[in-house]
Amino acid sequence: MYKKFYNLNEKPFKIVPNPNFLFLSPRYENALTYLEYGLSEKSGFIMLTGEIGMGKTTLIRYLLNKMESEMEVGVILNTNVTSDQILKLILMEFELPTSEGDKSKELETLYRFLIEQYKMGKQVLIIIDEAQNLTDEALEEVRMLSNLQSDEEILLQIMVVGQPELKKRLKEPNLAQFSQRIAVSYHLSPVTRKECYDYIAYRLKTAGGSPDIFLQDAMDMIYNCSGGIPRIINLLCDSCLVYGFADEIGKIGKYIVQQVIDDKEGIGIMADRVRENPSVQFNPLNEHDEKNKQSSPPLAECGKDLIKDIQRIEGKVRELEISAGENKTVLEQKIDQVQNKILGKIVRLFLAERKQNARLILEYGSLTEKYRTLEKKYNAILHSRDQI
Repeated sequence: MYKKFYNLNEKPFKIVPNPNFLFLSPRYENALTYLEYGLSEKSGFIMLTGEIGMGKTTLIRYLLNKMESEMEVGVILNTNVTSDQILKLILMEFELPTSEGDKSKELETLYRFLIEQYKMGKQVLIIIDEAQNLTDEALEEVRMLSNLQSDEEILLQIMVVGQPELKKRLKEPNLAQFSQRIAVSYHLSPVTRKECYDYIAYRLKTAGGSPDIFLQDAMDMIYNCSGGIPRIINLLCDSCLVYGFADEIGKIGKYIVQQVIDDKEGIGIMADRVRENPSVQFNPLNEHDEKNKQSSPPLAECGKDLIKDIQRIEGKVRELEISAGENKTVLEQKIDQVQNKILGKIVRLFLAERKQNARLILEYGSLTEKYRTLEKKYNAILHSRDQI
């Protein structure tokens, strides 16, 4: 929709994880270094945590693109499962047969697969996303899988990825054994203000556009509203480009951002709180109370509303174009009337000011005459005194 208007090759702020758009700020470079170290050293458990929308999946995909040829990788996305089901999901990821009700056979199948991969010199990695949703029993089952090893090396590496709740849970006494198995961990925190500016510029440039489409005041407001969460930055920026395109505005300023905030509170932005304190920094996705759940529309509905808004604006533009074509003379007359009215007001103000100036000049002349008369009288009195 707006790609041609802003000279973009593709949409720069998609929320779908895309490793090609990964912005390697210092914190993301650190995270990548930790993860690469854990994989290269064949550490047992690796843990990556961060708030919703921090780009954990994008980072992992970027990492796997660099290393996947050397590895057999399975990804578990559904974590609302029992301890028995987690093992079946792992087998299915590697296209291995499962056995109904026979867990020992399933473990043997997995072990043989790991041995075969080890002989071929391949690492085997299981990535469990949204790991904070796993039950304690399922986490214990995952821990037990790390016991599948040769005399020299661990045969199965496990990477757990989740929200900050996962770190909190692993501090509980009943999960101490799992926690002790984690050799490498990293927590992704929200980006800084400077990183937010660089992030927006980087994604625009990567999409083939100009990195300065967003003005400084717009980026300040985007940072304050997003709390430094990349996904929210993407949602805001994408909506701003849609609004800017609709109004044919080449540079996005803060007034466009404010429009988006006012119209699209459902994308995770608390507009009222931002208006009360423009410098507030927060993570809107931490607001999970029932009131907010009921009042905030789902993302899909916001997208539909946005399309409807654009269609309505486009319709009004067409109506104005038709109206302007049919009533050009009337519009020109109205413009002339407004111009004449403004010009008449300017002339009246000018004449009033000139009249005021003329009055002041007359008063100044009169006072000057009085001063000269008094000066003459004063000099005459002094002269008379000298003669006496």
